[in-house]
Amino acid sequence: MQINEQVIRDVVAQVLAEVGSAPAVSQSSYTGRHGVFTCPDEAVAAARSAFEQLSERPRADRERIIGHIRRISIEHCVELGTMEMEETQIGRLDHKIEKLKTLGEKTPGVEFMRSEAFSGDHGLAVIEHAPFGVIGAITPVTHSLPTITGNAVSMIASGNSVVVNPHPSGKRVAAEGVRRF
Repeated sequence: MQINEQVIRDVVAQVLAEVGSAPAVSQSSYTGRHGVFTCPDEAVAAARSAFEQLSERPRADRERIIGHIRRISIEHCVELGTMEMEETQIGRLDHKIEKLKTLGEKTPGVEFMRSEAFSGDHGLAVIEHAPFGVIGAITPVTHSLPTITGNAVSMIASGNSVVVNPHPSGKRVAAEGVRRF
């Protein structure tokens, strides 16, 4: 599937327009820039607002968002893997690069969110996937951005938003990944 950059720009502009008029987070309490916050309460409030907005969007929008995250993870794996290696000084560069590329290619997305129904002698069972809401995630120092990549794809696919608390030794690359995503 080829991503049309103009479609992404249009979706981002529409979301920004809606966020700008949404009263869920007051202007005085919002200090996050590109999804990065210094106050956990502000991050959770923004994630709650994002969850509410995401729940109003169709599945196709979640597919586009995930496609954007996948593309960045794959196309920028060398640059972002190098940034993580330089910041954390832990692990092997080739592993960091491969993790970002593999997560971009293989993390389960909306294609795994299928409803199922089956019946038997004792009745009917329906499995319907539904979001939880805002999920908290903590990243390890060794794989800060790959963890964020996999979590973002899986959580957005299921209609959730996420608050990420990166390890302090990987916070800059985590913030850069969130900014790009």
